[in-house]
Amino acid sequence: MNVLIRRVTEDKIIRLVTFITIGLLLLQFIYIILNFNHIPPVIPLFNQLPWGEQRLGNKFSIFLPVLVAAGICLANIILSSVLYERMPLISRILGVTNMLLSLLSIIFIVRIIQLII
Repeated sequence: MNVLIRRVTEDKIIRLVTFITIGLLLLQFIYIILNFNHIPPVIPLFNQLPWGEQRLGNKFSIFLPVLVAAGICLANIILSSVLYERMPLISRILGVTNMLLSLLSIIFIVRIIQLII
């Protein structure tokens, strides 16, 4: 496993986007923690569902987008480290995809919290 991590961290692009991704995920988590006391008991989180109570989630469901983004990013990092030897371009694309996913996730979290506060 150390060999896989070392190969990926030697690439400047993958290392940079991985650090940005981790930073954005941590920033989301900190932003939620700082505003957690101001969040009402139910929040409109599931915006694609029909209007009504189905769109609402409890207070702790605000962590769901962060956890989903972190899980997908972790899976992409593992896949990127496995594929780096044969296809470095695909590994870089996965790294940039991680960064964009975490960026869109932080935009979603900030907009939801701004909407309800």
